[in-house]
This record gives sequence, C-alpha cells and structure tokens, in this order.
Amino acid sequence: MRYLFGPVPSRRYGRSLGVDLTVPKTCTLNCRFCQLGPTRETTVKRTDTPPIAAILSELRDWTAAGGEADFVTASGSGEPTLHRQFGEVFRWTRGETPFSTLLLSNGTLFDRPEVRTDAALADVVKVSLHAWDQTSFEAVNRPHPSLRFDVILDGYRAFRQMFAGRLDVEVFVIPGINDATWQMERIAALVQDFAPDSITLNTAVRPPADGSVLPCPRERLLELANLFDGKAHVSGNESKSVKGKTLSAEELAELVERHPLSLAALAAQSGCTESEIRARLAPFCADGRIRLFENGGRVFAGPNETCR
Repeated sequence: MRYLFGPVPSRRYGRSLGVDLTVPKTCTLNCRFCQLGPTRETTVKRTDTPPIAAILSELRDWTAAGGEADFVTASGSGEPTLHRQFGEVFRWTRGETPFSTLLLSNGTLFDRPEVRTDAALADVVKVSLHAWDQTSFEAVNRPHPSLRFDVILDGYRAFRQMFAGRLDVEVFVIPGINDATWQMERIAALVQDFAPDSITLNTAVRPPADGSVLPCPRERLLELANLFDGKAHVSGNESKSVKGKTLSAEELAELVERHPLSLAALAAQSGCTESEIRARLAPFCADGRIRLFENGGRVFAGPNETCR
C-alpha cells in the first residue's frame, strides 16, 4: 500500500486506518512539536497529488481483504486538506463501508468554503489551536507567510455553524512557550467562540521536530485543563491497548514512516515482544529507510529525515 497505513492504535480514536493524502512532508505549517520532523518549505497551494483514484483503489483492496478499523482517517505526511479531493475519501467510506470517518487537520485552510464543505463530510473533525494571536501562532506553528491567525479563527466559527458532526480541538502545550496561565486563559476564551465538542490538551509524547521542545508535566496539564470550564481533558501516553492484526515487516515500516511509534506500542498492537519488532525493522534501518531513536527513556521507530 502506498497511501494507506495502519490501522494505528490511537489514544483518542481507537483503530485508525491512516489515508496519506500528501507527499512527505507537505504542510502549511512547520510546527515545533511535529512528530514527523520539520517542514522544509511550507505551502498553501492545493493539488491533486497523490491521485485520488489510486487512493480509493487501495481502500477498495484493503476493504475487500477484510480490513477493519474504527475510523478511516485523512491524515498522513502533512496537511490533508491541501489535497483538493480529500472529501472523496469520506464520500467513498460512507457509501461503501460501515466505518466512521475522521479528518485530522491543522485547520489553517478552513477559511476557504470549499475546504469547509468537504471537511463537513467527515463524522469527526479535529482541528488545532495552540496560540492566542499572530505572534504566538508564528512562534509555535511557524506558518506559511500568508496565513493569518484571525482569519483561521473566522474559518473555525464558520465551520462550526455548518457542521453537524463531532468537532474536536487539540491544544498542544509547550513549556516556556504557551503554558503560562494567562496564555492558556486566552486560548480557552478563543476556543469558546467555536464551541467544540471535545478539547484535548496534548504535549510532546513522541520526539518533536524541534529538539528543544519538552513535554509538559501531567500535573501542570491537569491544572491548565481546569481553565476550559470543565470541557477539556488531558491526553495520555501512546495507546498500547488497541490490538489489531499482525503487521508484516513492510507494513510496520510503512506505518512508522508516517506515524512514529514506540517499540512498546508496536509490540502491543502486534501481539509480540519489543525485541521481535526491533528484528523485523532491522533491514529497513540498515538501508536507511527508517531509524530507531530514544526519547524520554523509550525507543521509537520513525522516518529517516535524510530520506525525505
């Protein structure tokens, strides 16, 4: 499979089959905390690459082979709404499968009506809000120069008015950048304007693009969650409880290229030991396709940045 990966054991969405709608790594932002590494050149240009026909063909093959998931998720190696036809994934899934659909977006293109229209085809949409003004937006997300924070918020408000599904918002907390009480109070006030159904406070669980980004202690996350009028919860560590089918060595490599995971999480998902996972990934490490690295006392597998 060139465009599908997983299902991934998600902390929030169970078994999530990823649909990669971008060429690695294509994004509107160069977030300091991104688990996929830096964006070498941000863009806001929407394209038809990869071809949607090829993506849907893989979905048909995966479904015909007995694939199962809780969500079919538009995500992957960048911002999925940069694909002009990302909504076709949701149309096809709704018409041909019993699975729910999920859009994992940074929300930066929601000011565009056509993006909002296609996003509204998903059952669940997750957007992000980690800042409170243009200056903080640039500090945390390092956006394409054309993106304006206030315009993005206007897009969120417009989307909330038309979207009947579940709207989730993620707030990524970075110590020393946006974790002061007054900063989070401003973010909480902005979140109220577009009334999401769920608010998740997250922090660096996997190795970030900027090595200076550290995880926020859980005790502090819980304190900050109280600023959201009881509507926010704190994300946990990587999910280890969602077990799916045993992935082949090639499928494991394809998964961690797009979604870095700890060896512990991969072992729990596959029903084997960490040593067995390490052995299965060894050939891909040897040829430089992926790499193993330590973070916070755990060993992760992820893409080799020099190959991107």
